[in-house]
Amino acid sequence: MKTFYIYTNELKDTNCETTEYIRKYLTEHGCICKEKADDSVECIIVLGGDGTMLRAAGDYQEMHIPFIGVNLGTLGYLAEVEKDQIDSALDRLIEDKYEVESRMMLTGFPVIAGERITPMIALNDIVINRKGALHVINFKIYVNGQLLSTYSADGMIISTPTGSTAYNLSAGGPIVEPKARLILMTPVCTHSMVNNRTIILAEDDVIDVEIGDYKQGEKQEVDASFDGRNPVNLNEGDKIRIIRSDKVTKIIKLSKESFLDTLQKKMRII
Repeated sequence: MKTFYIYTNELKDTNCETTEYIRKYLTEHGCICKEKADDSVECIIVLGGDGTMLRAAGDYQEMHIPFIGVNLGTLGYLAEVEKDQIDSALDRLIEDKYEVESRMMLTGFPVIAGERITPMIALNDIVINRKGALHVINFKIYVNGQLLSTYSADGMIISTPTGSTAYNLSAGGPIVEPKARLILMTPVCTHSMVNNRTIILAEDDVIDVEIGDYKQGEKQEVDASFDGRNPVNLNEGDKIRIIRSDKVTKIIKLSKESFLDTLQKKMRII
């Protein structure tokens, strides 16, 4: 690789010190650092944490450029490179000593008052949560046009394998190998002892999450968000159709660590 673009979370990189260090290092090694991402860019170096990686993936989804993250946050599950590993990581990129993983994404099609609005994409998850006053949400879940189940819950998480270690995990969902191809559906604080488990669906299943009726005379309003961004307001009768996206996020891997090694090191759970 010779041509790079640096995507920086300036709240994490104070005075852009790390950004300028990387830019200088690459330039001194005969590489080009572009001022903006274009078709000549071979790699986007993301400085921040997992949230910054998700924003970068969303902002540049159409360009099919692989990403690598430098962790300036806390956990940094998506951002593989720690600050003290920057030099060696840059050397491996320059020398083409890396692999690229393709991570599946989700596309959500909100349907408001019977009208489909602009679809949005997510690498981690699409989350439907309550808005405003505390109350349960009544969901009707359809898979491939067939009613799967109804839920009364605080929310619903539709997640990719990459997102299995995010909100899905906090809600009690399983951890999935990130290169897998499947969709997870996890209710948040369901008000039932029966429908309180994650359901794992095939990657090509079509999921319709419909907002059910609430108390008579009261409106039920919820928000659907995409990787924690771009909230869309849904009311009773509205729904969001979720499918596997035709886009993928390409993430560069430098380490030979297995998925289990990464879990043990970063999440301390096994």
